[in-house]
Amino acid sequence: MRSTFKLLVLLTILATTIFLVQSCAPKGTQSAVSGDAAAKVYVGPGKYDEFYNFVSGGFNGQIGVYGIPSGRLLKILPVFSVFPENGYGYSEETKPMLNTSHGFVPWDDLHHIAISTTNGEHDGRWVFANGNNTPRVARISLKTFRTEEILELPNSGGNHSSPFITENTEYVVAGTRFSVPMGDKKDVPISSYKENFKGSISFIKVDPQTGNMNIAFQLRTPGFNYDLSRAGKGPSHGWFFFSTYNTEQAYTLLEVNASQKDKDFIMAVNWKKAEEYLAQGKGKIENVRYAHNTYSDKTHAAISKIEEQVTVLDVTELKDIVYFIPCPKSPHGCDVDPSGEYIVGSGKLAATMPVFSFTKIQNAIANKEYEGDFNGIPIIRYDAALHGEVQKPGLGPLHTEFDGKGNAYTSMFVSSEIVKWNVKTLQVLDRVPTYYSIGHLSVPGGPTKKPWGKYVIAYNKITKDRYLPTGPELAQSAQLYDISGDKMKLLLDFPTVGEPHYAEAIPADLIIKNSQKIFKIEENENPYVTMGEGKAKVERKGNQVHVYMTAIRSHLNPDNIEGVKVGDEVYFHVTNLEQDWDVPHGFAIKGALNAEILIMPGETQTLKWVPQTAGVVPFYCTDFCSALHQEMSGYIRISPAGSNVPLTWGTGKTEAATASK
Repeated sequence: MRSTFKLLVLLTILATTIFLVQSCAPKGTQSAVSGDAAAKVYVGPGKYDEFYNFVSGGFNGQIGVYGIPSGRLLKILPVFSVFPENGYGYSEETKPMLNTSHGFVPWDDLHHIAISTTNGEHDGRWVFANGNNTPRVARISLKTFRTEEILELPNSGGNHSSPFITENTEYVVAGTRFSVPMGDKKDVPISSYKENFKGSISFIKVDPQTGNMNIAFQLRTPGFNYDLSRAGKGPSHGWFFFSTYNTEQAYTLLEVNASQKDKDFIMAVNWKKAEEYLAQGKGKIENVRYAHNTYSDKTHAAISKIEEQVTVLDVTELKDIVYFIPCPKSPHGCDVDPSGEYIVGSGKLAATMPVFSFTKIQNAIANKEYEGDFNGIPIIRYDAALHGEVQKPGLGPLHTEFDGKGNAYTSMFVSSEIVKWNVKTLQVLDRVPTYYSIGHLSVPGGPTKKPWGKYVIAYNKITKDRYLPTGPELAQSAQLYDISGDKMKLLLDFPTVGEPHYAEAIPADLIIKNSQKIFKIEENENPYVTMGEGKAKVERKGNQVHVYMTAIRSHLNPDNIEGVKVGDEVYFHVTNLEQDWDVPHGFAIKGALNAEILIMPGETQTLKWVPQTAGVVPFYCTDFCSALHQEMSGYIRISPAGSNVPLTWGTGKTEAATASK
């Protein structure tokens, strides 16, 4: 009862603070932005932004790519959601990307991203992203800006806690947000949480050349909720640090029942030790089902495979893998500084912010400076691991990143501000208001050994009075601050697509030098490719009609097709013959129950269509490609089922042909 009363008092104080902060906050951008802000964010026509900023789209299942400092939206990357703009999830080639063990799932909740690193520094190869709802991890190529791989995660009740990468992208690590019953005993009473619910941390191995992913092993952990994490670096390479909450192991009304204790845990994971146990054969094979989907830029097509086993290491049975460190209540961020020595825990309901020392953690383990255990896992004494506490940093600390100059920047959700402080001295150096209720923040290179610094970007949860009204659903908000000097300066408000959670930014030079402009037609290995207009044809195979079509400025070949019947499955395999950058072609047909397809130069994509009624139906190019784009169209004649109209096709004139068997 006493703990509940303390919690209610604290929540009342926090609610009052939110009201006061928002009531007293500046009401106009001009009251906060520095005078030279416009010049600092201006990017002239034909000029490039300095950074590419990859921003999670939250509930839209996408990633937005923004230029920094301009704030311009450059591209939307569909990952876990179908995307009519380019046919992702609609074309026959991309549908397998959204397959899961539950079937076709065309949406997910994308919260966090991670850009691949080499020697702890961003290398500009891949972006990894999490699917929170149906647990999945995706890999996006920064050569083509396309989703190349999606791996479903078994033994996971929700994948908010990912993706986090090691220094050389050896592993992408993903923790379950919600602990659930696992193994053979899944149908159990919810009230048996403490006995039957478990956590799971997936270690996904990444091929250093291709980027292809596979689940190397999973850690079976106590039944907590697992939140954010960072890998160690430098001296702490070989370790991971996770924030956890609900160490009370509550299963109802968590806002009260998961807030009874003063502290939760930071979970320190020795993944090198886990590898040793794996090599010794200490893992247990479990039968599971999960989808592994890969896309090839050679075939321009995806395949989906159902995997059926995973190797599990139980950390309550295998010692020296996991240690717990007490942390102020309900930590969200768990962030490692560029040196790899300091780990910042952000307890959302605390008045101080702890910074732990990796050296002290190792000494505490060596000297067994424990204050007990949880399920046999040692709990390191708080003061034995502590470097120190940041005093009165702000209200509701969430997430911290670094500038490479020894400074840290922490988002404060409740007091709506970014706070700058020194990692070694723990002294608060500066604070600036955000508008309003900041969630995550991002410093270019902030989670790496080599932060690029210069800017910090706030991703806010409340946007009232920042933009023109757009009905009940407001624009989402990001704000750009200059951190090149001693004091932070607000430069720009810019809206984002979807609900931004986390983002990472890297120099444009890392992207531009590897960017792929076209697909070479001679390297196209799609089984339905049409290598030149002379190869265009139409074939019938039972009730399937396959149209091998080419697109080039400014006609489709064939553009007249007859002999198709009601109920046939018609597959338009369209090959873009262009070999010039920025000349995509599209394809759509009236009555299709999906979307268009967009075909890049040298690529083949397929649209499936099942005609329902007899008649003549137009089709056309959907992407404006030339002065005669409107003329880039054609007709297909649909006859009643059972009719004997011969299959014919052509462009310019219609030539009869014998239907293929």
